[in-house]
Parts: sequence; structure tokens; C-alpha cells
Amino acid sequence: MAHFAKLDSNNHVTQVIVVNNSDITDSNGDEIESIGVAFCQKLLGADTNWKQTSYNNNVRGNYAGVGMTYMEGVRTLGVASTDIFISHRPECKNPGNGSGSWAIGINTASWYSPLGDSPGITTTQRDAGQSYYWDEKAYQADTSDPKTVGWALTS
Repeated sequence: MAHFAKLDSNNHVTQVIVVNNSDITDSNGDEIESIGVAFCQKLLGADTNWKQTSYNNNVRGNYAGVGMTYMEGVRTLGVASTDIFISHRPECKNPGNGSGSWAIGINTASWYSPLGDSPGITTTQRDAGQSYYWDEKAYQADTSDPKTVGWALTS
């Protein structure tokens, strides 16, 4: 079975459908994405936008899910351009100019902070309902080289 993601005008995934392999194959028996797109458009509207996705993450980095974003032709960390489905960039509580310091990792379709993973949470912090969040404004204000400020603990 093949899977196709329907995209809105902002390249956000609004629907994912399963299509029989026989509906996306050419006369040689090869699976062709454009044939699958045409099938989806015939089924659900000629003006719809579709991209193939892979349940096994073999195509476009991640299996597309409703709410994810399709990114194409965006320069990322170590990658000349993208052709991926990715979750939304992580939110931050003090965005300043947004969470613009985050990047898509090399050979992955995941977001990474410039300081790596958030610090580990202690049992006491977890029991108090605390967690780490990204503070972009603090990161941008950090003048140390390399920067060390960005993860902040909720109070």
C-alpha cells in the first residue's frame, strides 16, 4: 500500500490516505508518485495538492501526519535543500524573534536547538511539575562564545 498526504496552501498536512499500489503503477509495474497524485486528485479534487509519504520513513524523512509541514527547497544545516515532512518547530515561551536559532539536523528530518537536547530533569523538578523550555530571547542575548544560555526551567 502507498500513502499520500494532502497539503493545504501553506504546505500543512490536512489528510493522509492509503492508496492501493495498483493505482500508482505504470505499464511496467513501477510505482510512480505522479500517477498516485493524479489518482488522489481524481478521487478528491483536481485542485488538491498531494505528496507521497512512507509509513516506513523511506520517503521524505518522516511519515506525514495531520498538522505536519511539507518543506521543499529550504536550506538546512548541512543540507543544500529539503524534501521532507517535519513536525512544527518547537515552541518557546520567550520567543524574542521566534525560535529561529533552531535548525533541521544533518541527515534527519528533526529540529535541533543550537545547544542540543534540553538538560535532564531531576525527580524533584518533575514532581514539582517543572520542565525545560527554549528561551530564544535569552539565547540571542547571550554574549558568551560559544553561547551557553537557552534552556530555562519553568517555575
